[in-house]
Amino acid sequence: MSRSASSAGGGPAPRFAVVGNPDNRRVAFFEEAVRAAGLPPTRVVPWIRVLRGEAEFRPGESVRLDSPGEDAEVERALRGVDDPTRVEGSARWYARFTAAVEAVAGAAGAAGAEVLGSPADIGVLFDKRLCHGVLDRAGVPVPASPTSGPAAPPVRDWSDVRELLRDHRMPRAFVKLAHGSSASGVLAVETAGAGRIRASTSVERDGSGRLFNSLRVRRYTSEAEVGAVVDALAPDGLHIERWLPKASQRGRVADLRIVVVGGRATHAVVRTSTSPMTNLHLGGVRGDLDEVRAAVAAAGGCWREALAMCERAAACFPTTPCVGVDLLPAVGWRRFAVGEVNAFGDLLPGLTGLPGSGAEGLNTYAAQVAAVLDRARNHRAVTAS
Repeated sequence: MSRSASSAGGGPAPRFAVVGNPDNRRVAFFEEAVRAAGLPPTRVVPWIRVLRGEAEFRPGESVRLDSPGEDAEVERALRGVDDPTRVEGSARWYARFTAAVEAVAGAAGAAGAEVLGSPADIGVLFDKRLCHGVLDRAGVPVPASPTSGPAAPPVRDWSDVRELLRDHRMPRAFVKLAHGSSASGVLAVETAGAGRIRASTSVERDGSGRLFNSLRVRRYTSEAEVGAVVDALAPDGLHIERWLPKASQRGRVADLRIVVVGGRATHAVVRTSTSPMTNLHLGGVRGDLDEVRAAVAAAGGCWREALAMCERAAACFPTTPCVGVDLLPAVGWRRFAVGEVNAFGDLLPGLTGLPGSGAEGLNTYAAQVAAVLDRARNHRAVTAS
């Protein structure tokens, strides 16, 4: 991957516009990567202006879409609730966000700018049911699910969930919001005979039945409690996946976030936790990647094949230049499956590229800038030949 504008092969340097929230650290990290590459300053187009129909783009700009999260005003506009910690409203969020992405693509195209990504990919990546189905049809190993694919039945309430778990012989399953992110609305459900049930989740339910995201993973241990939470989530759409037993590192359950830039797995971080959710904001901590590679090799597995699986998952979204793939290692570290593919899965501060990835010494944002420079250089080489 090219590391500076000087290696772009001559001609005008790329000019970036980023659609994001101006005070967000994601935007700051990307601006710094552009600056370090010697490129013109990034022009920030706030999501709130997009949602108001006020966004403008300029000819020749490369338009990066970044997360609309962590901004209360944007969250209210998308979700329709006053408290950004509320869980409800994800279906409304999805409809408004995908419409906003369409609007960006339309305005950018009319101005002669290029969006790095596509509304079609975004629409699939932010619907877990659709994303799971796309990966499954492409032959990417994924947890079994009764809710992905065109023939999947609707999930209207807890009784539907309970019936699907029984019919598909899933005593342990993850129940997820179809349009959730960052573990919002996720329940790790365990069932046993005689109506015994337990669910681990960051969802907190108040006395009025409203749901809130918490930074603490809690357990509900009665069917009435679990059913009440699921019934409140169901109107926004639910996705169910078999809970695959995962490998552990130093006594903590482990999985990995693999960042794929320009089709290549460039960055990897191990996430470990004492709960079923390994998200770092829920108390998960980074594990040791060298230990993972050693464990895979000792088990007779292949680390390169695990990365190739993530690259195949990313290839299902060919117009999206960067995704974060959640890679689930089975107990024993020999086999893997893909849990999710995230459109905005690159926020991994302090992490540099994997050996042999072409992104050595680069963080996830610098790698993306370098990929655009490489593409510009290759395009000029082809058109000049």
